[in-house]
Amino acid sequence: MTAVAEETTIVLTTFADAKDAYRSKDLRQSLYDEGEVVMADVLVNLHGDEHRSRRRVENRMFRREVFERYERELFPRVIEQTLAPYRTEGRVDLVHLGHELMLNLAALTAGVDRPAGTAEETGRLYAYMMSFIEGATLAHSTKDKDEQRRVIARALEDWDAEFLAPSIARRRDLLEREAAGEDVDVPSDVLTTLLRHTGELRLPHEVIRREVAFFLLAGAHTSATAFVRSVDHILGWIEAHPEDAGPAAADPLFVQRSVHETVRLNPSSPIGRRRALAPVSLRSGIEIPEGATVVIDLQSVNRDPEVFGADAAAFDPHRTFPPNVAPFGLSFAAGMHVCIGQDLAAGVVQRAGSDPDDHLFGLVTGVVQRMFAARVRRDPDNPPQRDANTQRPYWGSYPVLFGGGE
Repeated sequence: MTAVAEETTIVLTTFADAKDAYRSKDLRQSLYDEGEVVMADVLVNLHGDEHRSRRRVENRMFRREVFERYERELFPRVIEQTLAPYRTEGRVDLVHLGHELMLNLAALTAGVDRPAGTAEETGRLYAYMMSFIEGATLAHSTKDKDEQRRVIARALEDWDAEFLAPSIARRRDLLEREAAGEDVDVPSDVLTTLLRHTGELRLPHEVIRREVAFFLLAGAHTSATAFVRSVDHILGWIEAHPEDAGPAAADPLFVQRSVHETVRLNPSSPIGRRRALAPVSLRSGIEIPEGATVVIDLQSVNRDPEVFGADAAAFDPHRTFPPNVAPFGLSFAAGMHVCIGQDLAAGVVQRAGSDPDDHLFGLVTGVVQRMFAARVRRDPDNPPQRDANTQRPYWGSYPVLFGGGE
């Protein structure tokens, strides 16, 4: 490996090149290299045999029948409980609501128990999650990174003592009773899956801690971001297309298309990053030397006019797509590292002739539609503000009102 190659950065801006790169086994994930305090040895950072074995185990939890139970039974109850006090008050900040709501949902899927169920407990878990998010996105932080690492490492230990250790103890007890032949209700979540396959994976406790923290932050943060952006895009669309106000409140397929279009235009990470473990030749003729960094510019890739049309940069929930192109572009990546929670968050893409009654819309669609059923609107006295603490394009606050504008 030459010093020149190690300093080489190749930026990919077309859909075809990005898809080709994502499928290359010689391009290793490197987006979270600075966030190892949270991300070391978690699924998304693994490569090769380690990644395959971990993914094979965790895929057993991310199955359609599990998603159906979450979407049709577990999630609706949590959504209503979380929204109720804000509906009564008639207002909420979407950024706070998104993180609180998706935190509650992500805790279910990650396997983090909430024994007290109080607002204070939610607040503590929320603070931990926000710390983990800072750790995962450390490369984009504008704060003192060494100090952040120290604070985040301590937060992981405190969270473990308060939430993870009791969750592990309860699941181990349930698994032991199940093995003894008792009829017990064992949760279907990431933590239970890891504990059930302890002998196969042989993960040290610190890796289990980071893996569950990662699923908690990823499930909450990416979905919360998509939730706020989707509401923003749909509100803007309805201003120009008032005929779609009805579908936004009552047609889950319209809302799901809107969510997919939002995710296409605003991937949770604006770039993907890979490190070349060996020389790679893309089909377009681009040569990537060993040791080079490959930056996948998802903002450009997902707005490629050759794939998405001349108006690719515009939001259009009625957009049509070429065959074999997902409506959310490559926001969930592709190949070996395609997002394991993609169908849980965004649902499945409806195909011609599929039964809408058997369709999975995804948790973001369910939450966004619930907001429009409650007649959400921007607060005219409090305009939304961008987050100044990160280089990523996040909303810092987004105040809204419920009930229309009479």
